[in-house]
Amino acid sequence: MRTGWAAQNRCYAARAMERVLVLNASYEPLNVCSLRRAHVLVWKGRAEILECHDRPLRSATTSFQRPNVIRLRTYVRVPRAVTRRISRRVLFARDGWQCVYCGSESNRLTLDHVVPRSRGGTSVWENVVTSCAPCNHRKGDRLLEETSMKLRRTPRPPTPVLFIRLTTEQIPDIWRSYLPGLEAVAAA
Repeated sequence: MRTGWAAQNRCYAARAMERVLVLNASYEPLNVCSLRRAHVLVWKGRAEILECHDRPLRSATTSFQRPNVIRLRTYVRVPRAVTRRISRRVLFARDGWQCVYCGSESNRLTLDHVVPRSRGGTSVWENVVTSCAPCNHRKGDRLLEETSMKLRRTPRPPTPVLFIRLTTEQIPDIWRSYLPGLEAVAAA
């Protein structure tokens, strides 16, 4: 029986959506990549498979292990000075989808600069927090010392695990042992 073009495309699209966890040579989580990219890294000898699926990848003449978690053979230096751009989604996830001043889980969340921009504050992870609209309005362009408000948590740049959690719909169980702090991110 001949399969149609649409069925072949659905099969190809499903394979293309398979994701593989990429670890640095030091076993730190780096990224999530496509199955195709992971296979190329392994085939070129730049990575090794740590965990694989039961089903192999098959070609016309041979079969290969289907990677689920790979580790790069050489250490990739991740520049800490280059941080990811601030987005509302990642900021709200970092702060647990609640106001850092009062703890409310309002549907009217905004971002607030701890040191207001009018006072020389910049848009960096350490200065931007999630705030509900009433708290943001109450604080206005004042410093925390000028108000009775306090931060419930210290703002920090998000961890790579948070980005992996936000970009991957469902974290496979096999990845969990390689993602330290995943439970804290999932609870936040």
